[in-house]
Amino acid sequence: MGEDSRLAAVVALAQGMAAAHGSREAWRAAAGGACRALGGHFAALSVWERELGRLRVLVNVGELAEGEEEFPEDESYPVHQFAEITEFLHERWAGGGEPDAWVETAEGASTGRAGYCHQRVAALRRRGRGCCVVAPVVLHGRAWGELYVARRAGATVFGRGDADFAIVLAAVVAAGLAQTERLEEARRLAFTDALTGLANRRAVDARLDEAVERHRRDGAVVSLVVCDLNGLKRVNDTLGHAVGDRLLERFGSVLSLCGAMLPGALAARLGGDEFCLLAVGPSADEVVKAADEVCRRAEELGIGDGVACGVASTEDPIGPVRTARRLFRLADAAQYRAKAERAARPVVAGREGPDDAVVRLADEPSRARDGERRRFRGRHSP
Repeated sequence: MGEDSRLAAVVALAQGMAAAHGSREAWRAAAGGACRALGGHFAALSVWERELGRLRVLVNVGELAEGEEEFPEDESYPVHQFAEITEFLHERWAGGGEPDAWVETAEGASTGRAGYCHQRVAALRRRGRGCCVVAPVVLHGRAWGELYVARRAGATVFGRGDADFAIVLAAVVAAGLAQTERLEEARRLAFTDALTGLANRRAVDARLDEAVERHRRDGAVVSLVVCDLNGLKRVNDTLGHAVGDRLLERFGSVLSLCGAMLPGALAARLGGDEFCLLAVGPSADEVVKAADEVCRRAEELGIGDGVACGVASTEDPIGPVRTARRLFRLADAAQYRAKAERAARPVVAGREGPDDAVVRLADEPSRARDGERRRFRGRHSP
């Protein structure tokens, strides 16, 4: 491959990673771009998990052998099987040298300074590959993992020039991974409540729209629990905002813990003293049980006055739910009812019979509904 072709391959790899949405797409773009650039038939990107002492494969692309998957769940190798990870990679360049790459062949000959690696040679033979080039990926000045590109048996063996080019490609991959990390962190912050670490209102709105669409499409049960933390203003006024923030954080932990009772549930802080749980799949009774646990644990926090919980589920008799807004109104109305009655347990929309007060309140025109909310709040005001 000429210099112009290699430059074009580097640009294509960088562009592919820049266009990726999320880590998986970035991994695929990295491995696929490197495979094409080096004229390989297979490529993999792996991460060195120091705390577990293993090299874990993130993605496989190209001609996959039997048992290989594009995004494997559990393909990993103890690093002691690959001494170059803990010795060559760390000692040679983390100690002040430069990253290097090397070539292994099914016959056992190697190019580069890593030396013969029996496990890689055995893997080449087992999977019908003739040679591979391995390049370390350095991220934030540390060994992050490796880029691995192989050719099938009978193809031209990689040479020293390919190994040198693999080093360049690995550097481009590292830059792309760093960019992906930054973007994902920005996305995480955009959908995360800074104080509690839970999801925020924006995340709930997006997930709820998707959930209701799924309900309309295939009948999935969608349930929403809306919680109002009682007594936050009193805590702020008498004990200070630092204690109030601590109350919010502690309740956020309670909500997260109880949400774990519902597989895949989203725990979120909507703002101020309002929180919610969004569940897709679990039955309405399972969600009510989790909400009941939220109420019980909130009473045990020691500060504040517990929590008012309202539940709305498409599995209950609440009428058709065609929009996320209606389900939110129902859960919101149930929560206001719980607040007004100082209920120790969740109020559930649709469980009072044909003339359910919560459903009626949720479906009233907004002006009447707001007046009813004020009446609910005023009824038991101190």
